Amino acid sequence: MNDQRDSLLLRALRGEPVERRPVWMMRQAGRYLPEYRAIRSSTTFLGLCKSPDLAAEVTVQPVDIVGVDAAIIFSDILVVPEAMGMELIVEEGKGGPRFPQPLRNAGSIDGLKRGITSDLRYVFDAIAETKRRLDGRVPLIGFAGSPLTLAAYMIEGQGSKQFDTFKSFLFAQPAAMHSLLDALAQELIAYLLGQVAAGANMLQLFDTWASLLPEAEYAEFGLRHASTVLRGVREKAPDVPVLYFPKGVRSYDRFASTGASGFGIDWQTDLSRALREIPQSFPLQGNLDPTILLSTPETIRERTNAMLAKVPADRGYVANLGHGILPNTPVENARTFIDTVKEYSLTNHSVETSINA
Repeated sequence: MNDQRDSLLLRALRGEPVERRPVWMMRQAGRYLPEYRAIRSSTTFLGLCKSPDLAAEVTVQPVDIVGVDAAIIFSDILVVPEAMGMELIVEEGKGGPRFPQPLRNAGSIDGLKRGITSDLRYVFDAIAETKRRLDGRVPLIGFAGSPLTLAAYMIEGQGSKQFDTFKSFLFAQPAAMHSLLDALAQELIAYLLGQVAAGANMLQLFDTWASLLPEAEYAEFGLRHASTVLRGVREKAPDVPVLYFPKGVRSYDRFASTGASGFGIDWQTDLSRALREIPQSFPLQGNLDPTILLSTPETIRERTNAMLAKVPADRGYVANLGHGILPNTPVENARTFIDTVKEYSLTNHSVETSINA
């Protein structure tokens, strides 16, 4: 049984009555915190990911500093393709992570390593150490990237606005693409179940590039393989909520059958639309624009309250940003967001639909 079953977060994700909305922030263990920067200055990004003690230390920081209701393990979605044999380079100030030898054909896909969970032991060790340090205070969230999003990086070689190389590969070699996505899905199921075994209380599957493809191709290459992961994990770990975060999707009509237990909503989506399109039985998470945390405390409180007012009191809901917190966010502004959520009254709650969060 999930050791955080009675926590505010997990009760909200089951749609049970809660005294207030739980809140955390994507990328909450990161560069906006001076304490994180102090640790990061002594090691590389991947060195930090691969040190269980350091990863646990930065994972716990936002719990202590800004008062979030959950910790999310410090890691990166690209450790999975690295474990499959792709060289991953992360250089500060040089355009983000990149794969110098991206996948280009079916042969390079066939050459990827399979059965990689033992190569990701450092993530599981970091989760176990984080659980020890949290000592039951809040739940711990594990995560991974979706097959589509990982494939986009593995083929493009790095982040891109259009991912033209990835998309041309998908259209020209659909069988090879499905082969890659199938392989990733199986590795991701094992990886996420490994995180649960190590102590993760909730999981999130990030589909950062769900918006890259036309709707039909997203259904075939994105949603289909994400569903394989979601169903595969929930079949073996039914007590662990698994949220799917498909950034930028145009419609939620097909999402009830994905196998996800809930959905993250990005900042560009009207939360009211998501509430209408996604059945009541699925909890939602999100979706404040992270740039609002660069504004004034008054604006942060106003926009946060407007977001919270959109959600019916009886809807399972977790307050969050609609993408990762920005590195230049003042710590006090992050605290203002967290505190505003904690102070919001569900007793005097009335649904507001006229203001876009």
